[in-house]
Amino acid sequence: MTAIHVLLVDDHRKLREPLAIYLRRQGLEATTAADATRMKALLAQQRFDVIVLDVMLPDGDGFSLCRELRQRDTTPVMLLTARGEVDDRVLGLEQGADDYLTKPFEPRELVARIRTLHRRYQATTPTVAVEPTPAAAYRFADWHYIPLTQCLRHADGSTRRLGQAEARLLLAFLCQPRTVLHRDLLLHQVRPPDRALEDRSLDRQVSRLRLRLADPAGESPLRTVWGRGYLLDCPVEALDGP
Repeated sequence: MTAIHVLLVDDHRKLREPLAIYLRRQGLEATTAADATRMKALLAQQRFDVIVLDVMLPDGDGFSLCRELRQRDTTPVMLLTARGEVDDRVLGLEQGADDYLTKPFEPRELVARIRTLHRRYQATTPTVAVEPTPAAAYRFADWHYIPLTQCLRHADGSTRRLGQAEARLLLAFLCQPRTVLHRDLLLHQVRPPDRALEDRSLDRQVSRLRLRLADPAGESPLRTVWGRGYLLDCPVEALDGP
């Protein structure tokens, strides 16, 4: 099983780094950020299974950040704070936090809560994939794609041939355009028939496909939706012939 990937956001290095080491020793994957700016940069680059967020940061407060996250993301968020008043705990939950832990705390309790949040989130995630039925060809975002030949042709005349993994991934998006596809569904649809495909491998495949679909200005219709999955954000026309 893939390790739970935790984003730990806290400006106190003497707490943040030892805690990240402890999480890794418990079998979790941990990435750290010292402020809101770094947190947002990391979230724009990759997905995380759980966000552990300190309430007091040098460039923002956890309550506002939690509300901002919840407006665009479903990733479980746990708030960390040195304040234990009931009003603060209630405020955090009202802003969309999934859990609340008051400093000081036992690292074992944090690990247990992270695993509980992840199980709860996984239980609400669809796991049944719809197998894509390919058309003869597709037209989308200035691209023309033929699944049989795995060939992409841009409106400017340039062509690109996809590898097997890229082709399976693109077909999944073309059959369900403008739909957020959860990574579990994508893993089911694009994994090779003779072996498993891990989460991080999927992330790399999506990144490569995103670059393949970029136009001359560097814009790509393939987008990451925080905490949910990936989206082909453009109209798709299925064609009867190439």
